[in-house]
Amino acid sequence: MERVATVRRTTKETDIEIYINLDGKGNYDVQTPIGFLNHMLESFAKHGRFDLIVKATGDVHVSHHHLVEDAGITLGMAVRKALGSAKGIKRYGWSIVPMDEALVISSLDISGRGLFYHNKKTLRGKITEFDFELIWEFFKGFALESRSTLHIKVDRGYNLHHIAEACFKSFAFTLKDAVTIIGGDIPSTKGAI
Repeated sequence: MERVATVRRTTKETDIEIYINLDGKGNYDVQTPIGFLNHMLESFAKHGRFDLIVKATGDVHVSHHHLVEDAGITLGMAVRKALGSAKGIKRYGWSIVPMDEALVISSLDISGRGLFYHNKKTLRGKITEFDFELIWEFFKGFALESRSTLHIKVDRGYNLHHIAEACFKSFAFTLKDAVTIIGGDIPSTKGAI
């Protein structure tokens, strides 16, 4: 069974189409008007070994906020669709990723309940023209739409680029871990996720 999905989400602010293959090889084609977002999504695909195609446009003349948040939302929708019933998945995933001086810990439960937690609400600044705190909007959008519980903890770091990249790489490893097929049943005593 192929675990692939294509989702298109269009609003007055953005138009985003995402294809994902959860059992891919890490191939990607990411095209958004935000260079740093492209870099993070490419890193996510490569390290998670997801095949990923992203085509996105939006009102970046206003701010990057809408496009980044909506990319997370659309990715969450695509992952949820690709998982189907989630039969046989491990369900839980976690990782610890260093990126030079930065260290990020993440954990994920594909639970059917969307929740996002991070520990660095005051961590702010620019990476070129990209507002660092938008990565939290991306992950929140993903968690809510994939109906997963996602925790990301920045244990240490001071270079915002390194911290952001460690977040996306840790997220990639964590998601890959959680969607790994290990059995044949629904991983819940409820019988559904």
